[in-house]
Amino acid sequence: MLQNVEKCSRHLLVCEKSNFSHSKSRHRKHVETHHYNYQVSILIPECRALSSAIAAVSRTLGDYYLVKQLPLHEMLEPEFINKFVRKGKLILSVDKDTYEELGLEGQPSKYSHKTTVRYNVTVDLGDATFVPGEKRYNRVMWALKEKKPLTFDFLMTWHPTGGEDATLASYFMKYQCKVYQPTVSTRMLNDTDCPVLLSNELKGKLNESCSAQEFLDWLGAVFNNIDCNNQADSFLSTYCCPWPSTVLQKACLCTISGFIIPEGINLLLDQLRLYFEEPKLAQWITMTVHGFADSPVSWGESEHGYHKGGENLYNFVLFSNQDYWLHMAVGTHSGCPP
Repeated sequence: MLQNVEKCSRHLLVCEKSNFSHSKSRHRKHVETHHYNYQVSILIPECRALSSAIAAVSRTLGDYYLVKQLPLHEMLEPEFINKFVRKGKLILSVDKDTYEELGLEGQPSKYSHKTTVRYNVTVDLGDATFVPGEKRYNRVMWALKEKKPLTFDFLMTWHPTGGEDATLASYFMKYQCKVYQPTVSTRMLNDTDCPVLLSNELKGKLNESCSAQEFLDWLGAVFNNIDCNNQADSFLSTYCCPWPSTVLQKACLCTISGFIIPEGINLLLDQLRLYFEEPKLAQWITMTVHGFADSPVSWGESEHGYHKGGENLYNFVLFSNQDYWLHMAVGTHSGCPP
């Protein structure tokens, strides 16, 4: 047998419960600080079609852009900052060689272990002193234009606040810039075993309801179209729906893929909260948001270890009484969820 088999990767999962009407509910803060999202999945039990209101929001989440071979320093030009950024930070996660060639101040990655192999460089674009002529600005631009020019393919999106006459496509006309829109797909589920949930029992209740963690495991199986009625001797999978369970005669799974910003996700969340204003057979619905695996951060500026694993996601379970559960998960080499 191998003597040095690598241990299983560490994963972090945080679960909390609250009510949307509670004055100290943090649901908006969690959404707003998870910036880089590529997929949203909505599961609605006892439903055969997405409601017109939810479908309308899913179709208006905004364009995103792929800009090919863009020099990084272009994003530090005053015109770009004034039109599209105003307040924000540029965060670079670079290897040791690139860091030393740049010559910019940074911090070692928290996950370098004994030998530092990666560094994080943060540039505050909204700082009043980060303007042409100031020492910090000149130093950063010199590093990125002359000392170590960096060029990447960028995936971008932008949320206009009103009154702007510019677009990312028009600004980057001299580069290869392609516009995309999020794609929406739906899948119908029939006769699906489903865990029983009680909104006030996050940890589950013996013989009455399942825990938040058991539900998230089941949800992952549903999203990946895994059969939850497996036998103990199954070659492929022995996973079964947690007990106690019930059967969903029908359910609608909607998946939205693209570059989806927090403002759009909050619109979806608000619309889902209205779902129970009219009587429904369903007692809950879910919305799962997946972050990009290669993002340098997860929530806020928390370092994300995209070079090993890359998982970062959150999931809302919305109950008919406006209670909610929130799961937040990251993989190996990532900061704890807030």
